[in-house]
This record gives sequence, structure tokens and C-alpha cells, in this order.
Amino acid sequence: MPIVLLDVETTGKDPSADRVIEVGIAVARGGAIVHRRNWLVNPGRPIPKESTEVHKITDEDVKDAPPFEAVAAEVHASLSGCIPAAYNAAFDKAFIASELARAGLALRRDIEWLDPLVWARELQQGERSRALSEVAARLGIAHENAHRASDDAEAALKVLLALARDVRVPRAYGALVQEQRRLALAQADERRLRWRGA
Repeated sequence: MPIVLLDVETTGKDPSADRVIEVGIAVARGGAIVHRRNWLVNPGRPIPKESTEVHKITDEDVKDAPPFEAVAAEVHASLSGCIPAAYNAAFDKAFIASELARAGLALRRDIEWLDPLVWARELQQGERSRALSEVAARLGIAHENAHRASDDAEAALKVLLALARDVRVPRAYGALVQEQRRLALAQADERRLRWRGA
């Protein structure tokens, strides 16, 4: 099955209150990227300065963009028939689920998202940073416009494909998801222990 990697840029960090301002997707089939798409979205509220400092998207950039509801069906359709993925998937998945719910649509619950960040934490354990740009650089992957949705989506998908070539990564989807779930739980426990010890 093709893999669709989704990335969002937002007005903040809370999916229940903040809004998506950009959605980017990259689709891979047979190990090659075959499709890219990007949507700028008007969040219906001012974009906070601290958010603009991250992604460089201003109120002026989105003033003529459609609201999410106008592109929700397209975004939803882009995820169908594919295995979804996102770098730090919990963040992007929560935001896209909230936006789709506001538009009367829902994410499939019967398919687990792949997360290159979980695999980067496992396969690049000796490295201090797991930021997408730095993981990509270590793998020889160009990532020029960090924190823009379509550029992040493409870079993260290339990272996922590169990491998947490692012999420690299961080839079958079911085994891959099971191992990713185990690793994510172990990594969360490790972060909690580190935080308590700090």
C-alpha cells in the first residue's frame, strides 16, 4: 500500500483550541515519492507571533486562503487507501482529527500511523537531537524549508523510507506497527524516568 505522510503547521500546540494553517502531504509508492500536495488554510483568527516565528506563516499569507472546512474533504480523501504517517505522529494526528471533526469527518480508527520519530529515536540512539532536519541531515536527505508543511512532509517521508531499509525494522506492516508500539511505550517510559530524575 502507498504511504501518505502528513504534516501540519498550526497557530499553537493545543489541538482542541488552536487551528491548522497549513497541511502538506507526500505520498510514496514502492519506495519512491509519487505525489505531493499543500494547502494553506485561513484559521479564522490571528496567528500568534511565537507561531509565526517557527513557520514564518503570517496573517497576510493566509488572508485569502480557504477555511479548513473548504478543503477538509480533499485532505480526508488524500488519506484514504494509504497507510498514514507523520513525524511525531501524535501531534499532527490530533490536529488533523480535530479539524476533520469540526468539518463533520473522521479519521479511520482501524489503521495505525507510522512515526519516523519513533524509529529515529531507536536507530539513532547515540545522537543528541532527533529534530527532523538533523535526522534528515545524518541520512543525507535535503531539508531546506523546515517548518513548512509540504517540505517537512517530504523530508519526513524520505527519512521514514531511509530508516525502513535498516535490518532492525520489520518489513511487514503488522510487525512494523507492533514493534513501533513497543518502542514508543519504552521511549515514553524512558523520558518519564529522565524527567523525574532531572
